[in-house]
Amino acid sequence: MLSLTKLLTGDTYYGDNLRYTPASKNAKNGVSEGRGPVVSWNYTRTCNLKCRHCYSSSEAKTYDNELSTDEALALIDDLADFNVPTILFSGGEPLIRKDFFTLAAHAREKGIRATLSTNGTLITPEVAQKIKDHGIGYVGISIDGVREVNDDFRGVEGAYDRALEGIRNCRAVGQRVGLRFTINKANMDYVSDVLDLLEEEGIDRICFYHLVYSGRGEAIMHDDLSAEETRAVVDLIIDRVLDFDKRGVKKEVLLVDNHADGPYMYLKFREKDPERAKYIYRLLRINGGNRSGIAFSNIDNEGNVHPDQFTQHHTLGNVRERKFGDIWCDTSIPLLAGLKDRKALLDEKCRACSWLHICNGNFRARGEAVTGDFWGFDPACYLTDEERAIPAPEEDQ
Repeated sequence: MLSLTKLLTGDTYYGDNLRYTPASKNAKNGVSEGRGPVVSWNYTRTCNLKCRHCYSSSEAKTYDNELSTDEALALIDDLADFNVPTILFSGGEPLIRKDFFTLAAHAREKGIRATLSTNGTLITPEVAQKIKDHGIGYVGISIDGVREVNDDFRGVEGAYDRALEGIRNCRAVGQRVGLRFTINKANMDYVSDVLDLLEEEGIDRICFYHLVYSGRGEAIMHDDLSAEETRAVVDLIIDRVLDFDKRGVKKEVLLVDNHADGPYMYLKFREKDPERAKYIYRLLRINGGNRSGIAFSNIDNEGNVHPDQFTQHHTLGNVRERKFGDIWCDTSIPLLAGLKDRKALLDEKCRACSWLHICNGNFRARGEAVTGDFWGFDPACYLTDEERAIPAPEEDQ
């Protein structure tokens, strides 16, 4: 997750204190030494939409063997003991479970920041007020283009209007809310429209996600952008962030799930704004690129622990059987040990790249989906061979 706002303007938001703190640089088991990872918790798989790219392949049905309320409360205690800073409640659609507010309140009591990833269609004015009253730090609502494009991608007619109503309901009670937009060939032409929506509706934040080939997303990998298309979209988003800053419009804009974004940004600014490029590079060095299996974790609806939400076909353990922290620190698990010190295991093209130290091999789910090898090259890397060979600044290697 790369904050364009932080890198381009210096403005700092909550997540930047986790991503760009020097204490995080050498941590192997969390966001920094002595702290656990951010946990994305798919605490239900049931969903009222059927999105094309859903990594958990969720449907509108009841799934057996999900953690009970008592088990979920005990898990929160377990995560607090491991000093986890943030739980991202996700799904499925998390608001379908009737115990969401009980669990969110318990997380807050335990000192864990609770955030919510939702399709927004269930956020009535009353639900928005409860979200606000329960101290949810942030609500991310998925919108993937203009009305017709979004509804086609989300699999349900009317999803756009209901999501926008949910956003407005959050705004009405003063709840911090943002958009989540997964970039693909069907919606790449609507990036500017969604950024316009951000400003028109007074929305605080937007995360632009690169497509990851996992779950139903694996079936639409052909809809991912080419390298040239990716560069064009990233350039457009960068230009809009700079325009927001020039006009004094305070918005947090992030690029997510493609760590080639970092070196691309550094190289883009190296000639036209060397001081800004130095600042960008310094923060990228602190962050270190992909940190799945280190500072980011996933727990699914049955309590299985995974390196991230896109690798749910790889299970490290189950919280019904072992404490989360014991699982997360267990380097006798080959995959987990590899992720914590992965550079020598990656494809030759990654190992030879000048920017491996700020990318860390990008996303394993994409590499595995295309090559069949967990450590295979991520085909969504859009740097050219020439760019991969440009030496990084010597003083910071």
